[in-house]
Amino acid sequence: MSEGKAPLWASLTATFFGIGHMRPGPGTWGSAATILCWWVLTRWIPPSQQPWAAMVGAVVVVLIGIPAATQVSRAYGRKDPQFVVIDEVAGQLIALIAAPVTWKTLLAGFILFRGFDIVKPPPVRQLERLPEGSGIVLDDVAAGLYALAIMQLLLHFGLLPK
Repeated sequence: MSEGKAPLWASLTATFFGIGHMRPGPGTWGSAATILCWWVLTRWIPPSQQPWAAMVGAVVVVLIGIPAATQVSRAYGRKDPQFVVIDEVAGQLIALIAAPVTWKTLLAGFILFRGFDIVKPPPVRQLERLPEGSGIVLDDVAAGLYALAIMQLLLHFGLLPK
């Protein structure tokens, strides 16, 4: 499906450079791509700066993602098109804040975020009702916050090796 009706910047952003068109499960592909990008980026970011980098990255993704998701959802006349995955990028980054970058933490963050994004416990599902891009992105932000909380508990209690 082409996003010819939406501005190019919005289409590229909302689909995370086309990742949203991968099947099956575009949201899962968006999360996996985020994990891979974060892992690569952290090779150049000192560990002490990684929590801040993840926070800043998540804020930037949310601030750019909301208008991009709005433009694309308007262009297609859909409330939350499946191929819009910038929301998964934001939520997945949030889940990884302050977690050491190891294969175990990346896998745990991925599983936790995807689980909360799919199950949508309160108030995650209610946030979907917000208008346009806000509803598309902010429910995943909330799912990311749930995943972040559980991740930090697992790390704190030594249930997930650092």
